[in-house]
Amino acid sequence: MAAKKEDSKKRKHAPPAAAKSAPKKLKSSTGGKLLNKPHNKLSGDKKQQPKPHDPVDTKRQRRIQAKELAEARKKKRKKHYTLEQELASLWEKMRTRNIAKEERSRLVSDALKKMKGKIPEIASSHVSSRVLQTCVKHCTQDERIAVFVEIRPHFITLASNTYAVHLVTKMLDNASKKQQAEFISSLHGHVAALLRHMVGSLVVEHAYQLGNAAQKQTLLMELYSPELQLFKDLISVKEAKLVDVISNLRLQKGSVIRHMTSVLQPILEKGILDHSIIHKAIVEYFTIADRSSAADIIQQLSSPDLVRMIHTKDGSKIGIFCIKHGSAKERKKIIKGMKDKVGKIVRDKCGTLVLVSILSIVDDTKLLSKVIIRELEGILKELLSDQNGRRPLLQLLHPNSSRHFSPDELAALGSSVPSLVTKIPSDVNVALGEETEASGLGEAGEEDSCHTGADATQSSHLNGGKKDPLTRRRELLVNSGLAEKLIDACCEMAVELLRSNFGKEVIYEVAMGGADSILRPTLDGKLETLHGVIASLAAQNKTEGSDEQHLFEHFHSSRTIRKLILDSPSFACTLYEKALKGKCSIWAHGHSAKVISALLETSSSVVHKLVKKEVQPLVDDGILKLAK
Repeated sequence: MAAKKEDSKKRKHAPPAAAKSAPKKLKSSTGGKLLNKPHNKLSGDKKQQPKPHDPVDTKRQRRIQAKELAEARKKKRKKHYTLEQELASLWEKMRTRNIAKEERSRLVSDALKKMKGKIPEIASSHVSSRVLQTCVKHCTQDERIAVFVEIRPHFITLASNTYAVHLVTKMLDNASKKQQAEFISSLHGHVAALLRHMVGSLVVEHAYQLGNAAQKQTLLMELYSPELQLFKDLISVKEAKLVDVISNLRLQKGSVIRHMTSVLQPILEKGILDHSIIHKAIVEYFTIADRSSAADIIQQLSSPDLVRMIHTKDGSKIGIFCIKHGSAKERKKIIKGMKDKVGKIVRDKCGTLVLVSILSIVDDTKLLSKVIIRELEGILKELLSDQNGRRPLLQLLHPNSSRHFSPDELAALGSSVPSLVTKIPSDVNVALGEETEASGLGEAGEEDSCHTGADATQSSHLNGGKKDPLTRRRELLVNSGLAEKLIDACCEMAVELLRSNFGKEVIYEVAMGGADSILRPTLDGKLETLHGVIASLAAQNKTEGSDEQHLFEHFHSSRTIRKLILDSPSFACTLYEKALKGKCSIWAHGHSAKVISALLETSSSVVHKLVKKEVQPLVDDGILKLAK
């Protein structure tokens, strides 16, 4: 080892002359390039050193040559490559915002002339597809018709192409009713196949959204049964429900179930869950499916991917079905899939109903507090005045109230899959919905069970989970700390909420302490503080010429305060002592008169005794009128 090290040192310190002669000997003896390379660096031969600009020029030339080769390959591979380059240059000009309308029209016309007769071929190109979309958007009606006529025989092919699909949807957006009808007609026999395609499904969904009731039904019938594709003219628009269609046409129910299963299963397996036409088909499938078939679909959908479905009316129903009939394990998957998405879901008109259903059914309040309640607390102030965002809060404060939910929404919350609730045929689906609504929101089985809802009895579905509803509400609302933060937010935003069309409902329910006095007696002190805040705001003097109306004169706030007086004697006493004592005659006119009259209309004898001396003379003198 020592000898080797000494030898290497000698080589390193060799004089330049030796270094010059070494390459010649090595080259003649071995001819190897690897031995020459280390010595070239030490070489003083000027001929071996490259010129300063040679590497740069060589690199530039190589890039140019590579570009030319790439262009040549593209020309060989792409039939219309030169045309696409010309269209791209036109597109760069026509898509700018500051271009004159006449100049853009000229460029669009030039582009369409160049593409005439070749549109179906070049529409599948990334560049040409964008050019065509811009042309369709800005061209004249005659030019648009010409494009439509040219691509009409190729709709199905283009609908399945990653780039051409955007042209097809753009054409549909700008199409006349006649052209839309022609396009939907061209989908006949291809709907199920396109829905199984990630790209093609976008076109079917787009057509479904744009179509009228008859056209939507035509698209849906292809998913129900092969017979319905042949005899679609026998079905009227009034027969919207699959149960009615089967009954009127005397179709074999088993055959329809088998066909729909064969259509829906591949779609669900591919994860194509976002489209409303699929949601509608699944909801109709549940109305006729037997117990095992329905349970299989419920189990398949009960996953984090369910979040992608609940943005539509029918998708929301499916979400409620999965919560109602799913096992504890499946519910847990669904709820965990909502993590970090609760804020978006709660603001959605349909998605918020699924959250309402979860809070009304699921017994695992620890999981709900961790995933849902914590996220709601983070955006609480934003939700109080939001039309959809406030609904889960209102459901906890006052469950299933017709003041906060429409009849259709209550029916959706109370609906169930017929075959998973009872063995009675699905013809009684409507009656079952009414029974469910009357009995409250329900859940299948116990929360600790790992069996599906299909094994539960009818009563367990209709009456809810194992836990008492009042106990569940108290754990979610009071024990979690949500109620305390809710009252604090109402105190801070009292003026805004009282004047708000949607916020007034929240502050009323909170000030009342919730249904069944859910907030009492735990939060009595906080509620008295809220009453005092509202009374203090109402005690402010009326200022003439101000842009903002006084709380007693504002349309929403005056009616909310009146209702609180009628329903809460403690609030009525606080309001009178702080804001109205000695001032009733001032407020006995206009909207504020409703507030004063409520002091006598309330059923509380304590309030009557307190205000009668001041308010009764106003009634006797005809200044104030009481409601009959």
